[in-house]
Amino acid sequence: MWLLPWLWPPLQSAPTIRPAASGDSRRMAEIHAESFAHGWGSGMFEQMLAEGQIADIMVSRALVGQVAMGFAISRVIGDEAELMSIALDPEIRRRGYAQGLLDAHLVTLRRAGAIALFLEVADDNAPALALYRGAGFHQIGRRKGYYAAARTGQGRDALTMKRDLSDLDPTPRRLF
Repeated sequence: MWLLPWLWPPLQSAPTIRPAASGDSRRMAEIHAESFAHGWGSGMFEQMLAEGQIADIMVSRALVGQVAMGFAISRVIGDEAELMSIALDPEIRRRGYAQGLLDAHLVTLRRAGAIALFLEVADDNAPALALYRGAGFHQIGRRKGYYAAARTGQGRDALTMKRDLSDLDPTPRRLF
């Protein structure tokens, strides 16, 4: 007997975004380590989440459970937020997922009371700069030699950027 393939559940569905929980810390650390030269450990993510940092995680439903594909994490102080990190699993980069994750994260931050979001990015990180500029960020400063260079000893510059969040709906949504 043979089964028709369209009757089987898909291995993955379209990604969804949900708040991160402490159980996501290990996977967030894995994604971070695959994305940055100095990855943060799961303990750091656990601490940030315990301290109340705002984190969204992008997941896709798999045959068994969920697969974490990326995350964004920010701290909110008063009415300002700082994007501490955003990263996607290397296998799904350059497919437009980062834009959806960032857009959802901006709304989460606005609903948490932030009216502005700040970040730092290496001036030679073209994909990240395109993402941020496409999301409405603009450069507000430059930090010379901010990122240490492993081989040359000469650091890369960091650009500081800002995105006004006042155009986003601040109304919290509840799921019933």
